[in-house]
Amino acid sequence: MKINKPIFWDSLNLISIILIPLSLITNTINFFKSFVIKKKFKIKSICVGNIYVGGTGKTPLVLMINDILRNKYKTVFIKKKYNDQIDEQKILSRYGKLICLKHRKYALKIAHKKKYQLAILDDGLQEKGIKYNISIVCFNSSDLIGNGLVLPAGPLREQISNILNYDLAFLNGMEKNLRFEKYLKKLNPKLKIFRAKYVPKNLKSFNLNKKYLMFSGIGNPSEFEKTLKKYKFNLKKNVIFPDHYRYKKHEIANIKKIAKEKNLNIITNEKDYNRLSKSDRKNIQYLSIKLQVEKEKEFKDFLLKNL
Repeated sequence: MKINKPIFWDSLNLISIILIPLSLITNTINFFKSFVIKKKFKIKSICVGNIYVGGTGKTPLVLMINDILRNKYKTVFIKKKYNDQIDEQKILSRYGKLICLKHRKYALKIAHKKKYQLAILDDGLQEKGIKYNISIVCFNSSDLIGNGLVLPAGPLREQISNILNYDLAFLNGMEKNLRFEKYLKKLNPKLKIFRAKYVPKNLKSFNLNKKYLMFSGIGNPSEFEKTLKKYKFNLKKNVIFPDHYRYKKHEIANIKKIAKEKNLNIITNEKDYNRLSKSDRKNIQYLSIKLQVEKEKEFKDFLLKNL
């Protein structure tokens, strides 16, 4: 979804209130989806998705789950094919096998035929026709649920009360919000909640004595910026594009021009780097990150017990 997050999504305000009638359309569609019969597939499955649109740490969590379980199961990633998400597809393909089709149900059937034992889906909670062994919903620990309204009045794909349908919730990012965790537990007493932080994997490849220009076109650029600042990057310039943005050559050339004029090194994230052409990648570094879970053993035990 190529959008910059509207400011009115952060809180209840006049614009969001005006748009509430349009949100009724989203709620109506979701209501009828709830009656769809769920199909259970022969292959075991874990779906990692979100309720809040974009930027919640789904892909890093999918990669971490694969690291945890690949020695026990023959794993495969499944992702619905979107032309504007080539970046995520490339990342998943780098760390494991990927089946990327227009329909997740066909992908699950193919995965079973190829004798994979576990499918890990990057997104798919809103596809109500599939019964997953484990369903995980991710939140950014800073944004949480914004103003709490569904699209377009707010940032939610479905009402937060639908948390009742999921097994685990992950709060990814720097912040802790015990009040929100209690709120989720009130909605779903059986819900397991975990916290995780973004940790760099290639920090040693950067010179932290240098000054940096950061650019990004991801769902939550502020979280990427917080991570850079936490690890002592000296950021002097920040250029933000819409989520899943396809960069034009003149835009990258302009970024490099600004960096040269101000004597700045250029840094971005792995997703944005994978959207660049090979020629545009010259003199641009990316920070590769992973999720670090507070209670990793408990999380691992839950996965093994429920598959």
